[in-house]
Amino acid sequence: MTALPPNILAAPPTAEACEKLAELERILRGYGRVIVAYSGGVDSAFLAVVANQTLGDKALAVTADSESLAPEELEDAKELATQFGVRHEVIRTDELKDENYASNPLNRCYFCKSELMSKLASFAKERNANAVVALGATMDDLGDFRPGEGAAKERGAVFPLREAGLTKIEIRALSLELGLPTWDKPGAACLSSRIPFGQRVTPEKLSQIARGEYYLHKAGFRECRLRHHDTIARVEVPIAMFAHVLEKRDEIVSALHALGFAHVTLDLQGLRSGSLTEVALKSNMGF
Repeated sequence: MTALPPNILAAPPTAEACEKLAELERILRGYGRVIVAYSGGVDSAFLAVVANQTLGDKALAVTADSESLAPEELEDAKELATQFGVRHEVIRTDELKDENYASNPLNRCYFCKSELMSKLASFAKERNANAVVALGATMDDLGDFRPGEGAAKERGAVFPLREAGLTKIEIRALSLELGLPTWDKPGAACLSSRIPFGQRVTPEKLSQIARGEYYLHKAGFRECRLRHHDTIARVEVPIAMFAHVLEKRDEIVSALHALGFAHVTLDLQGLRSGSLTEVALKSNMGF
């Protein structure tokens, strides 16, 4: 059996979490029609399924496919939507064509969400769908640096999970109760987040990262990040998995060399979500 990510327990939802779920359903009914920006992660999957159960054919999950989305994530999103009868469509976004995004400033996510909201607005207009666009932001995200959320707010997005007061732990517990396979899925972020700010985002780099992380997942590293430092691949895994990395050292090095990396390193600080953002903010990097 695959080990659970740290701090995630197979526990039933609390009474408070169930009350928040009822509040979420009330909020969704108030929207009338909703388009869920659905990446297939823990939060957006939960929102898509609950919206479908609450609104039926008045809810639609839409996944934005681009070079910054790992192919395995797209396939997982499709499979879950099919399994739970969620109306689902895939659209294409082209954030890499925007120099503001491709140059990889600290507020890169602002331009990504701007592109997403623009494409979703066009999509809704083509379908003549008078629907709000809902994103899966939670209470836990309030303290994070999230310029993309600002772009979404400016363009009218709503955040029903947060409006209902739901936390990530509560969403995982409720997802388990609903039978969602994402209940214990590790947190994820777009592939561009693996490239240091200020270093250009290219399709070639994103492909290297996607293929490298796919290999690492298949090698047993369910939680991992492959940070792209030009010719250097910096691998982040939980500290508890270091011994496993050393056991598979030769295989990992060979696989990542084959993808074009000249050097392969293991980050001794372990897996940290947002580690590149942390470095950039500490250095007072500008936009």
